[in-house]
Amino acid sequence: MLFSSLIFISCFLPAVLAVYYTLLRNRRKAQNVFLLLASLGFYAWGEPWFVLILVGSIIGNWIFGLWIDRSRENKMRCRWIITFMAIFNLSIIFVFKYLMFTLNNINKLFGTELPIPVIMLPIGISFFTFQAISYVLDVYRGHGQAQKNPLNVGLYISFFPQLVAGPIVRYETIAKQIMNRKETLEGFSQGVCRFLFGFGKKVLLANNFAIIADKAFSLPGDELSVSFAWLGAIAYTLQIYYDFSGYSDMAIGLGKMFGFEFLENFNYPYISKSISEFWRRWHISLGTWFRDYVYFPMGGSRVSSKWRMIFNLLVVWGLTGLWHGANWTFICWGLMYFVLIAAEKSFHFDSLGEGHIGAAILKRVYTLFMVIVGWVLFRAATIGNAFAYLSSMLLLSGNRFMDVNTAVYLAENKYFLIFGILFSMPIYHVLIKWAEARVHSGNRLVSGIINTVYPLGLMVLFLVALSYLVKGSYNPFIYFNF
Repeated sequence: MLFSSLIFISCFLPAVLAVYYTLLRNRRKAQNVFLLLASLGFYAWGEPWFVLILVGSIIGNWIFGLWIDRSRENKMRCRWIITFMAIFNLSIIFVFKYLMFTLNNINKLFGTELPIPVIMLPIGISFFTFQAISYVLDVYRGHGQAQKNPLNVGLYISFFPQLVAGPIVRYETIAKQIMNRKETLEGFSQGVCRFLFGFGKKVLLANNFAIIADKAFSLPGDELSVSFAWLGAIAYTLQIYYDFSGYSDMAIGLGKMFGFEFLENFNYPYISKSISEFWRRWHISLGTWFRDYVYFPMGGSRVSSKWRMIFNLLVVWGLTGLWHGANWTFICWGLMYFVLIAAEKSFHFDSLGEGHIGAAILKRVYTLFMVIVGWVLFRAATIGNAFAYLSSMLLLSGNRFMDVNTAVYLAENKYFLIFGILFSMPIYHVLIKWAEARVHSGNRLVSGIINTVYPLGLMVLFLVALSYLVKGSYNPFIYFNF
């Protein structure tokens, strides 16, 4: 079930909110049980049997959490428990996400004919598995108490706002909120506004950019003009940002409606001046997860050898690429970022030209160009398709510069592209900060405008986006695949 679907907007969410705030008001345990059941129902909507995998993950990690909590005085036993826990969780991901890929590559490499089973990928398996791992590790580190009640572990792992596409919520972030969160009218209204904003980003921007990107990436290399290749790459760059950040906005907003506070997942990544900065701003929850649970335990950058630091980066970015999917395009995409970040760290790229406007502009251009190249690799079906696409973009294929596709898709989507580019920069954030400063200084005119225009604007945004859904507009979601 998508957040940006009519069944969620008109049925599921109103029903869950009504039960939560009326029938179960001020009854925390009952509310938690209800949210758990609602979340399992939400997950089971598409493929009911997948919920068994989720329940198995919940029960297994609840047991590991109790086991490690009772064994924390025995360091050796704790290490073994952590090892078993990692094998348990990673085996789930491997079987459902990487087994077919592995067998297929073994057959190609060794000329064997191993049978390859057809295994459907459970939605959001990487997200909820990483949250399950976070629960056990945070209990081990003393960053949250082990839950005696398995239903509380189940709520943490399966809570429907962030279940299928993140953000990856760390257990230490909400351990106390499970029983001690506080719902307020202000928090609820903020959550509604955040949800509507993300809903608009997803439906009005991401979905329209998807149409351009899908057309461009579906064309054979010899039919792809230079201009349309660039238009398609830029459209996908905007699509994946508004698709994922819009979903994260909706998830954070939904969390607020139920009294939960989730950390931010995006911070205007396309204004970055380096690849390292880009990954501090993009999918923040995944980056910090790998940093705190993989990179730092390996020594991070605080190692005596430069080569050990590079090895640590290689492991993290190899895993980051693999996390996104069982395809060589994702692995190469992750390794591309390893090379770029390792080079930036080796040459202290962030400090180059510090204080010079020209250098800052060049660094932003370089960063955005490499990010777009990376998204082409990420979006392409195969490595060969990615190189063919990039060849068209970089004038290496001999294709014509302009064609009718560019003219038609640009004309039909020019306003979406303009708004998409503008709102990928912190213009909205700056305006809000400016307005808030005027309100706090007692400016009644600005205060009146905000109190009137802002909610009215969000309502118009919601109604326009809803009309697109009613018309049956194209409504994919990229990160459901991960």
